[in-house]
Amino acid sequence: MSKKTAEQISKNMRAVKNKGSKIEMTLRKELWSRGLRYRKNVTGIFGKPDIAFIGKKIAVFCDSEFWHGYNWSERKNDFKSNQEFWIPKIERNMERDEIVCRKLKEEGWTVIRFWGKEILRDVKTCADIIESKVRKND
Repeated sequence: MSKKTAEQISKNMRAVKNKGSKIEMTLRKELWSRGLRYRKNVTGIFGKPDIAFIGKKIAVFCDSEFWHGYNWSERKNDFKSNQEFWIPKIERNMERDEIVCRKLKEEGWTVIRFWGKEILRDVKTCADIIESKVRKND
């Protein structure tokens, strides 16, 4: 495998979507097919959840493993280049996720987080969890 240049890596990282990703779209499509109506990427809610049921105060986040530090204690050793940038960046994302969860819960929100691989492996179970919370508040 050929080594990528810094410019190629930078271009690839800029192309990563922060909304409308495959994991988000997969989950949203399943929720919509169940008749669940939601708002997406609501800027007026702290943390800008990927999916929000505003009246029910339910916020759903679809976290990609790379950006949100899945299995971080082992994975952070995988960075071979530019560690001084990537490790603090991912750790800051993880810290921000905790702050968002804490603040939303303090404001009475139910916060649900899924890893991307959970959604892709079993979207129906993820949607079941969300649906049970939404219907419970009916």
